[in-house]
Amino acid sequence: MSLTLTGIGKRVAGEDHIRDVSLTLAHGTVNVLLGPTLSGKTSLMRLMAGLDKPTAGTMTFDGRDITGLDVRKRSVAMVYQQFINYPTLTVFENIVSPLRVAGASKAEIEKRGQEAAALLRLTPYLDRTPLQLSGGQQQRTAIARALVKGADLVLMDEPLANLDYKLREELREELPRLFAATGSIFVYATTEPTEALLLGGHTATLWEGRVTQFGRTAEIYRTPRDLITAKVLSDPPLNTVSVAKSGNTYRLPDGSSFETGRFQVADGAYLIGFRAHHARLSDAPGLHLAGHVAVSEITGSESYIHVDAGADRWVALASGVVKVDPGAPIRLSLDPQHLFLFSPSGALVAAADAAPVA
Repeated sequence: MSLTLTGIGKRVAGEDHIRDVSLTLAHGTVNVLLGPTLSGKTSLMRLMAGLDKPTAGTMTFDGRDITGLDVRKRSVAMVYQQFINYPTLTVFENIVSPLRVAGASKAEIEKRGQEAAALLRLTPYLDRTPLQLSGGQQQRTAIARALVKGADLVLMDEPLANLDYKLREELREELPRLFAATGSIFVYATTEPTEALLLGGHTATLWEGRVTQFGRTAEIYRTPRDLITAKVLSDPPLNTVSVAKSGNTYRLPDGSSFETGRFQVADGAYLIGFRAHHARLSDAPGLHLAGHVAVSEITGSESYIHVDAGADRWVALASGVVKVDPGAPIRLSLDPQHLFLFSPSGALVAAADAAPVA
């Protein structure tokens, strides 16, 4: 049983908002829509919900054609980043409103409402109205309402952005398990690669209205199909540098070179990609890149060092507090086992495990 999108597209005023999206989402699974702002996450969710109709393609649910079927005729629950609650109802009545509409018994309404409130830390506030709550508490009320509805499809559009850090971390772990236990299809939109990795399950990476790759989140992270997908799944942004390969020698734009037999590919021009946490401020054996410090960002437990090298800007992640002056020369050390190799067009040629891509 599943929700299947085949060749789904959405054009608005002659502009493609969604382009040729094909996905199959199974019951009881966690599915993340990951992409930058305006990549199409919300537009795709609205099509899944039935709030908008596609201009191309078909959509089926458990084999039944639901293309264009109105949202009121679907079993869908949605939670947005900007919380939506009924301002005149109490928190408890907001939470259980889907159960009352469905005609559930008084006992079931009380039981499920109290359970959802306890999970979302709302029990002390059940007699209040939403306007008497903080923004985070109002968002928790909206999430609790989606939980009790028991919908076949649960869509969450960056729902944790307004919550405090501790509760956000707890819910990232708890929500997928809860919705999966109901057998619902759980779809979660985010701009943060870290959040996608924490949620696990499957991820669809979006870029300019199209899905660049869909599969198990960890597998896509390790083996992105192309440069765009690797960038979508990297925060800080993926670092790249052009190289010319001849035998086992790779020459960089500044004339320096390194040798490795790790990539068994033809000679020619390539792009090397590497993530910030694989760039070390050391002279350890391996590939070395030289540049000048542009700026340092110190978070306390970590430091992000931005490095300028000609037309390239790289970011290295160092543990602890690392103070380096802007303009100072710097060398980054890379282990070849953590590199991606892309063709000039951006297609993945070899992943970090050095296995050539067919």
